[in-house]
Amino acid sequence: MENGTEQEQQQRILGRGSLPGHIAIIMDGNGRWARKQGLPRVAGHKAGVVSVREITRAAGELGIAILTLYTFSSENWKRPRAEVDALMRLLVSTIRAEVEDLLSNNVRLTAIGRLEELPTVAQREFEAAMEATAGNSGLNLNLALSYGGRQEILDGVRQLARDVQAGKLAPDDISREVFSACLYTADLPDPDLIIRTGGEARLSNFLIWQSAYSELVITDAMWPEFRRRELYNAIEVYQQRERRFGKISEQVQSIN
Repeated sequence: MENGTEQEQQQRILGRGSLPGHIAIIMDGNGRWARKQGLPRVAGHKAGVVSVREITRAAGELGIAILTLYTFSSENWKRPRAEVDALMRLLVSTIRAEVEDLLSNNVRLTAIGRLEELPTVAQREFEAAMEATAGNSGLNLNLALSYGGRQEILDGVRQLARDVQAGKLAPDDISREVFSACLYTADLPDPDLIIRTGGEARLSNFLIWQSAYSELVITDAMWPEFRRRELYNAIEVYQQRERRFGKISEQVQSIN
């Protein structure tokens, strides 16, 4: 079935309503895309930056509140040193180049993860970019950097343990809300939609706690191939689903 032009698809999505307020994307396939092109892996990461730019603009135009991108995982530090260094340089140069565009498009930049593990120059660039865009009221572009879901949970547990030990908190007072407030995403709602590119069907240590009721969409498109059309397709899949959060389907209830 034809989706029509991108503009027609955009209007169809907006007309349906029920847009995801928070979209999170596992950006997979840069290396495989580069290999298919006969290029070094870093070329795939550079091509992926173009997708980041287009998806950020498309999400902003739709009125999406939050876009979280799995940019660099805690496990990515285990990659060859040359690739990690190249990724850090690309990260710094991209942030420098994109700040003006973020400002002109009213995008606020934030980050989750262990940013203190990034090279000093990367930390400085992010702090400057986040400060520069802090007053923007449009899309919140949230980058997961040196991020790992299990590590996030452990960090939260340690914080709660310290609070209990200090007498600030009783064990029985630890609720889901209290625990969520100790996570890196304390100021963010859980993602409504998680998209994974590259065809693999796993979370890869991404937003483990927060994804309990997220809708998952897997696409075969590699991240450098994932553009506006692919985002629209994923959102349309999301709009066709019924989110029950453990309850009985509304359709079944109406029949009964």
